[in-house]
Amino acid sequence: MPETSVAHFYDELADDYHLIYSDWDASIRRQGGALDTLIGQDRAAVLDCSCGIGTQAIGLALRGHRVTGTDLSPRAAGRAAREAARHGLSLCTAAADMRRLPFPDGQFDTVVCADNSLPHLLTEQDVHAALAEMHRVLRPAGLLLVSTRPYDDLLRDRPASTPPQVHQAADGGERTVTFQLWHWQDDGEHYDLEHFQLLPAGGEWRVQVRRTTYWALDRDRLAGLAAEAGFVDPEWRMPPETGFFQPLLVARAGE
Repeated sequence: MPETSVAHFYDELADDYHLIYSDWDASIRRQGGALDTLIGQDRAAVLDCSCGIGTQAIGLALRGHRVTGTDLSPRAAGRAAREAARHGLSLCTAAADMRRLPFPDGQFDTVVCADNSLPHLLTEQDVHAALAEMHRVLRPAGLLLVSTRPYDDLLRDRPASTPPQVHQAADGGERTVTFQLWHWQDDGEHYDLEHFQLLPAGGEWRVQVRRTTYWALDRDRLAGLAAEAGFVDPEWRMPPETGFFQPLLVARAGE
């Protein structure tokens, strides 16, 4: 993974990340509730190893879990801590690469890697390294929750763009528009993404463009890599069942 490029992408996006949601606070609560149901225990020690600005980490902390958040982007991790404080929570965050997690073995009950973060890793070696680290920091039989885009469908259709998403200020004021252009590489699995935000600027639009790359990992391949990293009983749970907005790989750490 070109980690400097990915960190730079999210450092640049950190201040505006909430604008990709129509209502970020509602998404925090909805996603936290869906993940809490899957965790199924009170006050779990949870690591969100791709916490971004805190969408899932804050949602789980609001449900009473003891959450630690890490992210490759220092600016995103810093904002997650500030946003948690805005919700009356104390969230410990740090900048860290999910392939080299700065925690001792067996520290967490659950590891969350959500919002299509794992596919920033562009080789099997890197994905395996990250999953092995997630396994290492989990207690025996600890829970893994990884969400990605629905890549089985996307690999079939190879879309060139995403629909626009509109965020409107809570006071009914200015709107922001976000969409993506996808450029599929020759291997048919990796794609370069251009992330566009149209921001209101005095009656005109200011265009912000950020770029990164993903690996469209299909479900069987990612489940196989999780098994190779020591996870048992990997299974995919789909949005109609979980209420989470993306497919979720659910697995347990082997004894």
